[in-house]
Amino acid sequence: MLSQVLKNNQHLFTDIFPFNLNEEKHFVLDLSVDNQELYSIDLTSVEGLQNYISEGLHKVGAKYAVGGYNEDRLIYRKSAHFGEGEDARSIHLGTDVWLAAHTKIAAPIEGKIHSFKNNDTFGDYGPTLILEHCINHTTFYTLYGHLSVQSLEGKSVGQMIPQGEVFAELGKENENGNWPTHLHLQIIADMNGHQGDFPGVSNLADRDNYLKTSPNPNLILKI
Repeated sequence: MLSQVLKNNQHLFTDIFPFNLNEEKHFVLDLSVDNQELYSIDLTSVEGLQNYISEGLHKVGAKYAVGGYNEDRLIYRKSAHFGEGEDARSIHLGTDVWLAAHTKIAAPIEGKIHSFKNNDTFGDYGPTLILEHCINHTTFYTLYGHLSVQSLEGKSVGQMIPQGEVFAELGKENENGNWPTHLHLQIIADMNGHQGDFPGVSNLADRDNYLKTSPNPNLILKI
């Protein structure tokens, strides 16, 4: 099982940001349906969500905010992009790290570019890059969403990315799918034919299957 392979090899992964996430104070951002504070915020507004995040960071003196894996998110229930009714998708399959625009992103382990694409629909990933890795004969993928457009320039499928090499940066809201600046990191066991994109949010019925396909990114982040 991929999650066990990653757990057994956590020592191999290095920092994806220019600093160690465990050496800086962080704010755990709760965007779930259980967070009553969210019901008084206009979650359809980038500014409204950004202000909420900024206030949380300021309260605890944090450098970054993090959270979201397997979270049933209220914010997706307010967007037509994620469907409606029983098929509505609200279960977040990655981990979000909220940092300043243009923050550099490095490969946590050697990989090659599987695919990339600008998913520029409102509320989508925006510029997205997917790396393919192999540990102990187990192939898996890491997806990086909400990047800058510049992150995709000069890239090619199959291009090798050495461990620790900067290969992307966080994008501003006007290029990252209209979100406050952050990285969506997702681990994927099987791309199932997807190129430059992969579901990052699941409906309730498919939750367990998708969580098996996309184990907890904290196996890499190690926060």
